[in-house]
Amino acid sequence: MVITKEMSICEVVSKYPNTVSVFRKYGMGCFVCAAASYENIEQGAHAHDVDISVLIADINKAIQEE
Repeated sequence: MVITKEMSICEVVSKYPNTVSVFRKYGMGCFVCAAASYENIEQGAHAHDVDISVLIADINKAIQEE
């Protein structure tokens, strides 16, 4: 499965728990934030001023290494 910026943060973290460290690396504690239940990855990245393309690449790398 490839993670896209349109996917829910909670969906990704619940399916791939090892991605928590990637979100934390970028200062995104979104998986414990109430917004994570309705925000997608792109919205969370924007709120934290994170480059979405770099974040998505790192998330996909993490799930491939799982």
